[in-house]
Amino acid sequence: MPESEVEMDNVQEAIHEELEREGGNLLKTIALTTAIMAAFAAVAALRAGATVNEALVLKTEATQLQAQASDQWAYYQAKGIKAATLDSTAAAWSAAGKTAPPDVSINRKRYVDEQAAISAAAREKEHERDRRNAEAEHLLHQHHRFASSVALLQVAIALGAVAALTRIRLVWFGSSVVGLAGIAFFVAAILA
Repeated sequence: MPESEVEMDNVQEAIHEELEREGGNLLKTIALTTAIMAAFAAVAALRAGATVNEALVLKTEATQLQAQASDQWAYYQAKGIKAATLDSTAAAWSAAGKTAPPDVSINRKRYVDEQAAISAAAREKEHERDRRNAEAEHLLHQHHRFASSVALLQVAIALGAVAALTRIRLVWFGSSVVGLAGIAFFVAAILA
């Protein structure tokens, strides 16, 4: 075998080894960035689930508070009806030219006083309902940020897989950009 053929074989073998080494480094880089994105996606998915669950609990509590406030307002109206009935009773006594029994005016005053306490309790329930609704809305906005983060990270991971299969650096670069956007959404959700 001539010496030039041996040298060409060595050169071709060296070229293949260098290509494999370079491709191997790219694959390692793609694998590392994809693993980091997968870790962020897992945490973001957990946080998205936790925030939406907490928001649903708060919305349920707000609904219960609304029902309790409605009950208080119904009780308030019942006391008002009782007071109005006693007003009618006093008017009937007055129309007959007589003085109403003292318990009529005492009970009327009691019902009016009870109405004031009931009104305060109902307003407190409504205030607490509004506070829990506002907190739930904040959590839902945070949930949307986490969900957007998860979606972007999943796209980035898919692009990373395509980059690993095709060994195209531009696809890996695109995967990294989308992944960084997903991480930015995640950090924004944490800080919110």
